[in-house]
Amino acid sequence: MNGAESLVHTLVDGGIDVCFANPGTSEMHFVAALDKISGMRCVLCLFEGVVSGAADGYARMTGGPAATLLHLGPGLGNALANMHNAKKARSAVVNVVGEHARHHVKYESPLKSDIQGIAGPISHWVRTTADAASVGADGAAAIAAARTPPGQIATLILPADTAWSDGGVVGGVPTISEYKTVAEAEIEQAIAVLREDGPTLLLLGSATLFEEPLEIAGRIAARTGCDVLAESFNSRMQRGAGRFAVRRLAYPIRQTVAALERYSNVVLVGSEIPIAFFAYPGMPSVLLPDDCRAVTLARPGQDCVGALAALAEALGAGHNTPITRQAPERPAAPTGPITTESIAAAIGLNLPENAIVVDESITTGRGLAPITAGAPPHDWLQVTGGSIGFGLPVATGAAIACPERKVICLESDGSGMYTPQALWTQAREGLDVTTLVFANRSYNILKSELANVGGGDPGPRARDMLSLDRPNLQWTSLANSMGVEAGRVETAEDLCAAISRGLESEGPYLIEVVI
Repeated sequence: MNGAESLVHTLVDGGIDVCFANPGTSEMHFVAALDKISGMRCVLCLFEGVVSGAADGYARMTGGPAATLLHLGPGLGNALANMHNAKKARSAVVNVVGEHARHHVKYESPLKSDIQGIAGPISHWVRTTADAASVGADGAAAIAAARTPPGQIATLILPADTAWSDGGVVGGVPTISEYKTVAEAEIEQAIAVLREDGPTLLLLGSATLFEEPLEIAGRIAARTGCDVLAESFNSRMQRGAGRFAVRRLAYPIRQTVAALERYSNVVLVGSEIPIAFFAYPGMPSVLLPDDCRAVTLARPGQDCVGALAALAEALGAGHNTPITRQAPERPAAPTGPITTESIAAAIGLNLPENAIVVDESITTGRGLAPITAGAPPHDWLQVTGGSIGFGLPVATGAAIACPERKVICLESDGSGMYTPQALWTQAREGLDVTTLVFANRSYNILKSELANVGGGDPGPRARDMLSLDRPNLQWTSLANSMGVEAGRVETAEDLCAAISRGLESEGPYLIEVVI
């Protein structure tokens, strides 16, 4: 058994049975091992940013890691933007990055690079394997690192000769750390704050935005009168009819400052103190009022759900405590021209039960939350690290993780052009993804950001940096060229019909929504 074969065996034995890959010469022995060893589904992606984004989407929906296979330093470098998003989402990922054979590294070959240096900023764990006999054990350690709560990025660098040399040994995954229990003192502190006079906010992070912890948060709110909000950007949020509805903090800084200015106290549950997405002249970085006291009930990596449950019990907010649940509600069928309002109504009207919504709709999607809140229960995934090109790859990974569920990708045209290669993978794998591309033919969000930073009215050169015309992007042609059925819509009626067609399809379908 060579080193590469021992690594594939170790990954499969350790519960990793999907590998998103864009391999090169140094990874060919790993590729060859996939032919010899059953149990690993290998998904080819035509750009490394699709590899990392798909691994992120897979981890968000399964709670466990997929593997990635990347080619040397440049391949890893191409994956960094969506790996950054995965790290911010606390997704578990095991990266396998090829390296030149050890005897070749000393030479200045064209692809020589500092792979550990590239991996460091986006990885929690990095190791270069020393020899074929160590590959299996190192792979097992990578799995354990990735599964360490709340989810980590583990990068294993595999020199080519350690992959092709004999002497490989299958590694056994060591004991994986569990979520840390929250100390009694933190619970008592939160109880004291929630019993004080003055407006108090319970701010939830991603680990608490599933149905069970949302229910507990609803009971705490009913018992104490506190408000409940979620962070602005979350890895996965379960929402819809019958669930306790939680609004997210808004992206626009002035809106969030205004929403938070009334609170005397905030209790953080798997969340961070609200911070502005960017720095703006004359605006604060910390968005809580100066006199607001923030206390932490549970940090990411701690047992946030258990802490909420203990808090509810101590407050007397038991299972019989009545909570306000989201009523089932569908908007009326929109008519007329395409607007942000008619887009929201078309999505809310057609959103199927148990759907997975991957949202990179940027400016077009800001009005989606209230109009889709009463749709049947569904999951909503957002970009957590702010790096665009997230939507199409994450939808790809989510569809592979949950083939029985409908995936709807809400994509901006500018962001979509960062990773359109994901469409090819969706077609090749026959994935059930319906993508709406909002074609406003501009980086529309940057127009408002230019004003927010005091840039003034854009002149012709500045406008050219914010527009996507001359030529206009042809998304239907692009999708068709990659094997994805597509259509263009310019009215709300046509949009509703196109969404229905996409959801009826069992493969990928793209809708270019002309705004």
